[in-house]
Amino acid sequence: MARREKSKAAYMISSVAEQYGLHPQTLRLYEREGLLKPSRSDGNTRLYTDDDLERLEVILHLTRDLGVNLAGVEIILNMRARMEAMQEQMEDFVRGLNLELANWPAADKNTSVNSLIPVSRIIIESRRRG
Repeated sequence: MARREKSKAAYMISSVAEQYGLHPQTLRLYEREGLLKPSRSDGNTRLYTDDDLERLEVILHLTRDLGVNLAGVEIILNMRARMEAMQEQMEDFVRGLNLELANWPAADKNTSVNSLIPVSRIIIESRRRG
């Protein structure tokens, strides 16, 4: 499956089905199952974006290459979304922490960081003794 440059183009169901060697009913099934959510034109035609096609490629990899059924695909896609959200939260946390550390006065930085080292060692040693 070839990688494309991201664009704002939208593709009709017939061209997507042909490009990926699928029957249009398969794409409609993926939509009914909640795996794909193409947008709709004013005339109610399904329009697939590059993001939809990337998601379709993941679905096809899971089903064709790995033999995952549609229920499994749904679980995997939901877990991926949750992991991406958690990754974003973690990055936000680290950014906030770095901002806090950058705003500490220089004298407090050394004192505060150095005072944490013995406390962490005490915690580790107490866990080892358990």
